[in-house]
Amino acid sequence: MFDNLREDAASGYEEQGKYQSASGPISGGRQKRVLGMTSFQRFIIAFMLMLAVCMIGTMVMFVTGKMGI
Repeated sequence: MFDNLREDAASGYEEQGKYQSASGPISGGRQKRVLGMTSFQRFIIAFMLMLAVCMIGTMVMFVTGKMGI
């Protein structure tokens, strides 16, 4: 498995062009994706995280007696 590791690593620079996409480098006009998600998907994740933090904080305040019914 590791017999020709150095040779493979040295030849990797020569074969680098083989793995690039046919469309070329990423242009600035394309839609920006972070972690493979669109902006709307990131908004939904952030909103759900905010709701979870608010709910957990409210439960902690009820348990500790800082907020009463």
